[in-house]
Amino acid sequence: MTIFPMFETRRAGLVMAGCAVLALSACDKPIDFDLRGMTDAFSTADAASEARTISKPQPNAQGIISYPNYQVAIARRGDTIADVANRTGLSVTELARYNGITEDVTLREGEVIALPRRVDGSSASTRAGTIASGERIDITALTDEALSDAQSGQTSSSTSTTMTQAKASDPIEGMEPVRHQVQRGETAYSIARKYGISVRALADWNGLDSNLSVEEGRYLLIPVKASDVSPLTVETEPGEGSPTPTPPSAAEPLPDPAQAVPAPKEVAPAADLGATQSSSSSEMTKPVSGAIIRDYDKTKSKFILFAASSGTPVKAAKDGTVKLISTNADGVKIMVVDHGGGLQTAYSFIDDISVKKGDSVKRGQTIAKVTANEFNALQFMVFKGTQTVDPTPYLN
Repeated sequence: MTIFPMFETRRAGLVMAGCAVLALSACDKPIDFDLRGMTDAFSTADAASEARTISKPQPNAQGIISYPNYQVAIARRGDTIADVANRTGLSVTELARYNGITEDVTLREGEVIALPRRVDGSSASTRAGTIASGERIDITALTDEALSDAQSGQTSSSTSTTMTQAKASDPIEGMEPVRHQVQRGETAYSIARKYGISVRALADWNGLDSNLSVEEGRYLLIPVKASDVSPLTVETEPGEGSPTPTPPSAAEPLPDPAQAVPAPKEVAPAADLGATQSSSSSEMTKPVSGAIIRDYDKTKSKFILFAASSGTPVKAAKDGTVKLISTNADGVKIMVVDHGGGLQTAYSFIDDISVKKGDSVKRGQTIAKVTANEFNALQFMVFKGTQTVDPTPYLN
């Protein structure tokens, strides 16, 4: 049975409300102002300006971040504690009690849920789907992993120095954040001041609401200060060259000389998949006409992304039979078409599906439409047997 990565869309944000507009000038960097300083309360502006923090690590397919000494789950949009329990394999009662919340509470997107004991990163709910007899696949886990890869990477494989996301229950490399349990009387401001970080970073890492509310007994991750992390050493392939360091006198790195004066190259028109339709002699046709905005990388992103706006018709790449139409927990749909000989194609970020499982489809036949998504893209995958392969040779 084949595993098909798919996307889910998730985005955490902090909404700041105010009744006045502050015009700031002559500032080298933004400072997280504590507006309560206008009253008798203390100000955390100094603490906020003291330390910049690193970005929050991304969770794995089950929404889990693993550290050497503990694990946490990151809530998704619309999650309840039962949803998190289902993904982690823990009981609802155990998880709710450990985090000091009720079992029926609706969680905020990005909210941190501490796990009372270590889990292996898989759950019964993610083991589903059958394509070939005797083979079972974990659709949800690897489809979510594909999204995470896309979100943490760039829109082109030319920038290949991005760090890969931790998978399964592998611990995140780097410094382990402090896991702070909120005590009675503490606020987001007092906790941020205690650790010398900005309250904004604390809110971003923990999915706090617009009021920066923290509840007694809840666990918070304390953002890691950038000054506490050793610079990452990026390994490059032989002949690839080293990354250009940031000059001391500049705010941004100098452009790569190789990019500043690109050498002219002869490119065969048929190879430009983003600008032309697939040749009629190619094994497959492009499912949409947009440019490729994310290339295939077997170690990072086992798919390609085509630029495609909502409503764009999605066409079958090759004659075949619809083998699977599935929807994950977040409503993201995927279709798998079997072309025989162990060759299959998968399409995601789709809606308005016009075929059903078991239908025969022809090359170029409209089978669905692109659904609205934050990438404005269609995800396309090719499988040979149980392994993903680069789709581009089939499209040339």
